[in-house]
Amino acid sequence: MSGRPAGKALSRNVLFICTQNRLRSPTAEQVFADWPGIETRSAGLGNDAGTPVSPELLQWADMILVMEQAHRDKLSRKFRAHLKGKRIVCLDIPDEFEYMDPFLVRLVKAKVPPFLPATRQLIEATPPRLHRKNR
Repeated sequence: MSGRPAGKALSRNVLFICTQNRLRSPTAEQVFADWPGIETRSAGLGNDAGTPVSPELLQWADMILVMEQAHRDKLSRKFRAHLKGKRIVCLDIPDEFEYMDPFLVRLVKAKVPPFLPATRQLIEATPPRLHRKNR
């Protein structure tokens, strides 16, 4: 038993983390909510985060995407025992955007897909381009 609902067996759980879970990580969660092959959630590491990071969320996650290196460091300090076998990726997105800011949306759309399973599968399945000379 995988613990996942039927029909979600191939789905990966992606957790986005920022400080307060009010701007960046909820934006990323929303942008990728309908992405094929993944389920998304978001949380924050701050004391008054909208949804605080918890051991349960970390257990749920197959992959964790943090907005800044400081988030990765704090996550490792506070939750080291719950991170075994988890892939943690730092997106290097600074805290200077509002929720669903168009530039933030473009930024997460540019930075996140290479780490998502469906994108990797598409990239791996795409044959290399053959170079043809103009005739």
